[in-house]
Amino acid sequence: MRLLSLKLFLFFIYLLFTSNTSADQKPDIKNLKIHKDPKQVSNIIFKDYRGLAVSLEDFRDSLVLINFWATWCAPCREEMPSLDILQSNKKINNLIILPINVGKENVNKAQKFFEDLKIKNLKLYYDDSVKLANNFSLIGLPTTILINKNGEEFARILGSIDFEDENFIEWLSTYD
Repeated sequence: MRLLSLKLFLFFIYLLFTSNTSADQKPDIKNLKIHKDPKQVSNIIFKDYRGLAVSLEDFRDSLVLINFWATWCAPCREEMPSLDILQSNKKINNLIILPINVGKENVNKAQKFFEDLKIKNLKLYYDDSVKLANNFSLIGLPTTILINKNGEEFARILGSIDFEDENFIEWLSTYD
C-alpha cells in the first residue's frame, strides 16, 4: 500500500512539473530574449496603410507583438506566413500583431508582398522615418518586440522564427 501511495505521489509530481509551459519557462527558441525587468514603452507612433497615425496606446490592455520587416528581407518573407497564422490562433485571444514595414517602400510594393504571400489576417503599418525602429535600437530584420498589457516590452526576437511553434504559442498564451 505504501509503495502504491509513493508511486501515485511521484506520478502527480511528474505531471505537475511536466505540464504546460508557464511564463517563467522560456520556450526553446534560440533568438528569443526575455527581459528580466520589462521595459516601459511609451509615445510609439507609426502609420497605417492609408498614412494615418496610429499609437501603441490604441492597443492598451492587449498583448502586442510588433514585427519590424521589409520586402527585401528574405527572413521576413520566410516568417510572415506563420505570423499571419498566429494572428488567427484561437489559443491567444487578446493578441494584436502589428507588422511594421521599415524598408521605406511604397504602399503598393508592401501590399504586393502581402498578396504574394497570401497574408489575410494582418494589416499593413509603416515607420517611414525609421524613428520607431531607432527607438527600439533594432540591429537587423526581422525583429519582433513583445509588449504586455501594461505597455512594457517583456521580450524580443532577433531574427526570424516559426510563429506556429507550439512551445512558443503555449508560452505566449500565458501573457494573454
